[in-house]
Amino acid sequence: MPIKTIFFDLDGTLLPMDQEAFVKIYTKGLAAHMAPYGYDPAALVQSLWQGTGAMVKNDGSRTNEEVFWEVFSAGVGRDVRADESTFAVFYDTGFHKAREACGFAPETAGVVKDLKTRGCRVVLATNPLFPHMATENRIRWAGLEPEDFDYYTTYENSSFCKPNLAYYQEILDKLGCKAEECAMIGNDVDEDMVAGKLGFKTFLLTPCLLNRSGQDIAQWPHGGFEELKAWLETL
Repeated sequence: MPIKTIFFDLDGTLLPMDQEAFVKIYTKGLAAHMAPYGYDPAALVQSLWQGTGAMVKNDGSRTNEEVFWEVFSAGVGRDVRADESTFAVFYDTGFHKAREACGFAPETAGVVKDLKTRGCRVVLATNPLFPHMATENRIRWAGLEPEDFDYYTTYENSSFCKPNLAYYQEILDKLGCKAEECAMIGNDVDEDMVAGKLGFKTFLLTPCLLNRSGQDIAQWPHGGFEELKAWLETL
């Protein structure tokens, strides 16, 4: 079956990233931004992680956004949605400091835009743990625009997270396509290569490889951008 839709991960794939450094800068910046509004930094960060964990476990009954704010609010002990606009300001301003933990792959834009010119549908399948503003900023850090993708996942439009196969199935259902018509490209063995279980073709991009489970990566086509381009030519 011909491949019509290409899914890309973002962090560590299209956007090179030191994930640990990114998280430290992000959480420290958010805590500092909200401290003047009465948020205890330690409690905020702890609650942020609790909310993130709840999204990862989401069963699809609600959006990730709804799950996150409920758990986050309980953690900090106040109705944080009343301050949602203040959080949004952070993603427009202080969040950009986290770009220091990111690199830049000049091949990224060319690969995505070449697929578009060939008539492929391109999906940004980034783990939907962030609001759309944060995702759109990271897309731009990678040298692309949100409009370069036919669809991209955020916590507003998703009800599951990686590595849950339901995350990928939800996108397939929304786009009306079959897994056998799709390819998934990512740097995370556990979160991205799992799409192969649904029938996706998969490619493991290795410059920022994440392999927490220590699997043998020889089982997947893999390599850098040059190997990726060659692999795409075979589809």
